[in-house]
Amino acid sequence: MSRIVDPVAPGLTDTSSFNSLNRLAHGFAYVAAIMLAAVTLTFLMETILRGSAGDAVGFITDPTRPALATIAAIALVLLGLDAFTRRSGQSVLLLAPLLLLLAWVGSQKRFYLGDPPYPTDFLYARQIVELLPLMVAERPIAGLLIVASTIAAGAALAAMWFRSRVFPVTGPVGRIVRLALAVPLLVLFAMQMDYARHSPLRSALNIEPMMWDQAANYRHNGLVMAFALNVPMANVSPPPGYSPASMNAIPAPAPVAYASTRRPDIVMVMSESFWDPTRLPGVTITPDPIAFTRSMQSGHIFSPEFGGMTANAEFEALTGFSNAFLPYGSIPYQQYVRGEMPSLASFLSQKGYATLAMHPFQSWFWNRGNVYEAFGFDRFLSEDNIEPLEKRGRLASDAALTDLIIKEVDASADPIFAFAVTLQNHGPYEPNRYPDDRVTVKTGAGEAARGAIGSFAEGIMDSDRSLARLLEWAENRDRETIVVFFGDHLPPLGQTYVATGFMERTVSNRFGDAAKLTRERETPLVIWSNRTGSVKQAGTLSPAFLPLHLLQAAGMEHPYYTGFLSTAYDRWHVIDRHLLVDKNGSPTEGWSQSVVDPLLRDYRLIQYDVMFGARHGASRFFPQLEAPLIAQQQGRTAW
Repeated sequence: MSRIVDPVAPGLTDTSSFNSLNRLAHGFAYVAAIMLAAVTLTFLMETILRGSAGDAVGFITDPTRPALATIAAIALVLLGLDAFTRRSGQSVLLLAPLLLLLAWVGSQKRFYLGDPPYPTDFLYARQIVELLPLMVAERPIAGLLIVASTIAAGAALAAMWFRSRVFPVTGPVGRIVRLALAVPLLVLFAMQMDYARHSPLRSALNIEPMMWDQAANYRHNGLVMAFALNVPMANVSPPPGYSPASMNAIPAPAPVAYASTRRPDIVMVMSESFWDPTRLPGVTITPDPIAFTRSMQSGHIFSPEFGGMTANAEFEALTGFSNAFLPYGSIPYQQYVRGEMPSLASFLSQKGYATLAMHPFQSWFWNRGNVYEAFGFDRFLSEDNIEPLEKRGRLASDAALTDLIIKEVDASADPIFAFAVTLQNHGPYEPNRYPDDRVTVKTGAGEAARGAIGSFAEGIMDSDRSLARLLEWAENRDRETIVVFFGDHLPPLGQTYVATGFMERTVSNRFGDAAKLTRERETPLVIWSNRTGSVKQAGTLSPAFLPLHLLQAAGMEHPYYTGFLSTAYDRWHVIDRHLLVDKNGSPTEGWSQSVVDPLLRDYRLIQYDVMFGARHGASRFFPQLEAPLIAQQQGRTAW
């Protein structure tokens, strides 16, 4: 039989022409499948994170938002993964679970904390696992559904992976083509994620960094692009003008560090989720669960966090530094504390104080074991090295921790700085958490809200009584004793806030009206001495100013803690990422996007210099005192 020549493609037989068309059809089908998978993943991710399929459709169809860029990026990742797996389609089985899990974790984080997911969240994944029993106790049905869904999804994924082994194998040429297309374009995408640099391509793709407002950032850019924009934030860039000369130009008000001959014992208690639940509208709680604290109250702490992230409030209280000068989503304890860092503990230790940290949980939680050592604490008593404390509910009781504080302070021959973080009132707050109800809650917000408020109020009453016992003990001591007590953040009461009308959402806003933010961030503060009683009318202040108040009460001076911080406090009492409040109570909203106050510029420079820079100003603001660490000389270090 004679050969039939294709008049369109001379030299090709009808068989080769058919094969070419077949390969082309397969290629188009493959690309269409990849794009469909990318669109589907984008829709599912946004639906899970936003909690609404309609909002997800709105994101995908809005031409002013980077949905197409998201779909293209996911498609490129799928192409690249297919090149590595060698089988078309297996990439979906690898990428889909990761993206959907990230979206689900982000939705849960928004529910409990109000923040979207950040790259830094992976640093405290272990904490979340440890707290899962508490979350399941509050939402048992949801917990069972999660477990069942996880098992079902895992089984389905394993079955699909097994079946995917019959997918056609991609040849070397196909793999090279996929990599040649995916890798350069993904690198180009990555280069656009440095939000600090202008990018015409990023603007053309409608990717708009909104780092000052992460809720808006994720709402506009979607999960993939917003998450990617946050990756560079783990690297803290020097503030404009940072140099040895700029550090030397900052005046140091107090030239020396001074500790009075009084040398009082100092006890600082950061009480987990300690807040006034009688602030909830339309709620009556009998008896008053914080009656004693109210009678001794000095003012309020304006917490940098809401419903969680305790370590960030703690970071400010111990260092006098501010989270306002760090990237969104930062966890200084886990990201930035990698060596010795000045703190109240390091200063007092150099002045002959024993320094002790206490927390009745495991030492790795929030990286406290390493952080406390870097801060200069002699000892850290945790669940790892003390006898188990008596529990109240599911967690170590405030009463038992108070006993431990009293025991340790009384046993110290030297003056002591004891810092304690309580645990009992950690959320969530499932109804009937405590078997012996002592409070009566009346509310029209529903039974679920009443139960959560009741459990929270019971625990807070324990904290209030523990503070009363601590001050009664200190009142009867011959040695001068100063006690500082404050709440780290509002409790994660979730839907209770909405049901009672306290907030429009289950979590606080990150920016907005000053009065609203203050109401949603204030926690009680007590500064008390057994010589002079409570400090009154301290107002509302950021925890970064606690070292100033504490050392002033103790009659001590320090170039930074009572020198520079005093200068800053004379102007600003609250320094938050979006809100400044001056000493007269006047707010400045959205300040981070406006002209920087020279005083705040200096504050930022000092903090950067110590935490990330060359410490040009360390000798002036954090001088090494005349003697080496007395605590180490006497061999008290015990980790």
